[in-house]
Amino acid sequence: MKKIRIYWTLLFGILCIPNILLAQKEPNEVVVLDNGFQDNFFEALKQKGIENYDKAIESLLICKEKEPENAVIYFELGKNYLAQKKNKDAYDNFEKVTKMEPKNRWAWVGMYDVCYETHDYNQAVVVVEKLVEFKEDYKEDLTSLYMNTNQFDKALELINELNEKFGKSDKRELYKADILKDLKYQSAEKNNLLDKIKKYPQDESNYISLIFMYSKSNQEEKALGIAQKLEKAIPTSDWAQVSLFKFYLNNNDGDNIVKAMDIVLPSKKIDSKIKHRMLNEFLIFVMNNPKHEPDLDKAISYFDNDKEVKVSREIGKFYYSKANWDKAIKYFEMHLKNNSDDTETLLLLLQSYTEIQQFDVLAKKADDLTQLYPTQPQYYYYAGLANNQIKNNKKAATFLENGLDFVIDDQALEINFNIQLGEAYSALGDIKKKEKYFSKAEDLIKKQKK
Repeated sequence: MKKIRIYWTLLFGILCIPNILLAQKEPNEVVVLDNGFQDNFFEALKQKGIENYDKAIESLLICKEKEPENAVIYFELGKNYLAQKKNKDAYDNFEKVTKMEPKNRWAWVGMYDVCYETHDYNQAVVVVEKLVEFKEDYKEDLTSLYMNTNQFDKALELINELNEKFGKSDKRELYKADILKDLKYQSAEKNNLLDKIKKYPQDESNYISLIFMYSKSNQEEKALGIAQKLEKAIPTSDWAQVSLFKFYLNNNDGDNIVKAMDIVLPSKKIDSKIKHRMLNEFLIFVMNNPKHEPDLDKAISYFDNDKEVKVSREIGKFYYSKANWDKAIKYFEMHLKNNSDDTETLLLLLQSYTEIQQFDVLAKKADDLTQLYPTQPQYYYYAGLANNQIKNNKKAATFLENGLDFVIDDQALEINFNIQLGEAYSALGDIKKKEKYFSKAEDLIKKQKK
């Protein structure tokens, strides 16, 4: 029988090839005999188009009998089996095509599709390493596959290659961060960054990454060396000052600490978490070097608009925990200038005045607060306590009796109210009321111990 040669382009590719493959044409030449091959082949294409894969396969198997060396038939069988999730049959047919036509990228992609479907990432690596020869875009897939198969050395090498060629991506940076948690990969990355610094001396990011790596591995001297290189290469770098600040701190170099901090804190390039950490470290430094307290106040001013952390309040709490009442008061009052309704800080401030026995000031502040917040019992308590101490016992009793009405489910506060009322009436000579309130306090204490 006479053979007929038919040329066709992208006929079977249009129907079900994934979009990622459209950059390459499928095999475009089919040899068709006039012995029914053509009818069966196009019937297979039609049945696949309406997702009737069983009938498509029946027609393709007839074609296979007639032309067992035609790679197109195996490719179409692979696609139909894949659609049916008959993954082994699909893979075998795609693989048959690659043996017949090693440069047929579509068949390699078909094998990759099967590996992906079956989560066979180890085999997928083999396939995608071949696909990279056809199209470099597959290196992104290969990176993910190296991560999934724990081939971190290869993944890191490929990530660095792609970063240099195309720029960093969030996904690759996450992969890289995971890899570098393991110390054995950090040495290679440090060498990579050193090479990049030599190659691209004006790229700040390489210096920063290396500084962080040295710092995390307690190689402070090396971190300092890189920070100094950065400062020399890019004198305007704010990041250089972050590392130099740490070095100056370790050397108790107050003037340079302040210089570095004055560059970093107003910088929009530096993350707020780093700024907070620097401030905390400077606070501890100031505890031992009080002459720099004005610099601390200036540093706090950089955080005035910080919505996440109220810095002056936190510094007040720090001094409060150290029983440094004068400093605590200073920073609580600084905070309250713009946050006058902060109940927690107001109560800490009142207690700080109590601790240093500034009862005149305490009496005035607590009195003002009872007028601003007439249902807040703690303010009445401090007003009563302060007035007792400055011998305004009648006024104290009034504050305490008014405030006691607002005490709800706070036994400790109720005990303190009754003790102060007992003190007030004792000073006023009212023995009956004195005994009443002291007795009430005693009963509450006993009840509390049960």
